[in-house]
Amino acid sequence: MDTYETLNSILVNLFRDVMDLEERAIITSEYRDITNNDMHVIQAVGLGEPKNMSAIAKALSVTVGTLTIAMNSLVKKGYVHRERGKEDRRVVYISLSEKGKRAYQHHENFHRHMIDEILEDLTKEETKALVKSLTKLDQWFRRFQEDE
Repeated sequence: MDTYETLNSILVNLFRDVMDLEERAIITSEYRDITNNDMHVIQAVGLGEPKNMSAIAKALSVTVGTLTIAMNSLVKKGYVHRERGKEDRRVVYISLSEKGKRAYQHHENFHRHMIDEILEDLTKEETKALVKSLTKLDQWFRRFQEDE
């Protein structure tokens, strides 16, 4: 197998496997009422200050309309709070409820475990090379998205 075929196979398998593994690891009996996509919305809302819908939609690369559908479901299930702005009532701010914060931490723990496992057997030089390569891949994806 040449370099192209090897890299293509690795990337295709990685993207599929990460999504499958993440879904199995994250959507446990406690969180069976939400999807993997919902968990990513919760992650984008984050633990900090409330965020407006536009900022969350941008972080997820979705439209505000698409996000609204997911947000309605998460509000109904008790994962997020929706609040109108005090100065501008047209702006809607989103924050995590206690249930949402627990889901956020659960998702964060999965990612932390995954990264710790990946780095465990790498040398400092291998870690630097991996970070450099994945950064270039990330930049390529971001440029590709901007061109659409």
